[in-house]
Amino acid sequence: MVLVRTALPDDIVDIAAIYDDEVQHGISTFATEPPGPDYWHERLSSTHPGDHVLAAERDGVVIGYAYSSSYRPRAAYRHTRETSIYLAAGARGSGIGRALYDELLSRLRAGGVRTVVAVVALPNPGSQALHRACGFERAGVLHDVGRKFDRWIDTELWERRLTVSGDR
Repeated sequence: MVLVRTALPDDIVDIAAIYDDEVQHGISTFATEPPGPDYWHERLSSTHPGDHVLAAERDGVVIGYAYSSSYRPRAAYRHTRETSIYLAAGARGSGIGRALYDELLSRLRAGGVRTVVAVVALPNPGSQALHRACGFERAGVLHDVGRKFDRWIDTELWERRLTVSGDR
């Protein structure tokens, strides 16, 4: 059984290991060097009401995490958050990403967030399927915006509106 909960400082080692593996071997992040523990402590300590870090735990081990953060730094974007989900290799395709997103989107909605944005590096059919299943819509592709592992990488933007268009 998987428990989705607020991430704790003790989770940073597991979270960093999942992320660092993607930094070193994958394209889901355009980081080329692992960021170190201060990066994760900063994320966990954010007091912005739209910032969340969630952990998915199985048998006492964090096997995935999700977070929401600022989409852009300007004040007019304050009701929009960007989300990211990372899973350990053995946890992919088992519903853990969906469980993380369900909880994260619920918290964002309760916090008054209007729109959620996600960026998917291509190709990534698993992430595309997850976003589609969680109610996101494809908003477009940015071509050749990243270069990693000696190749150009496109990103696909996805959006999910959490409130109806008549809301203020």
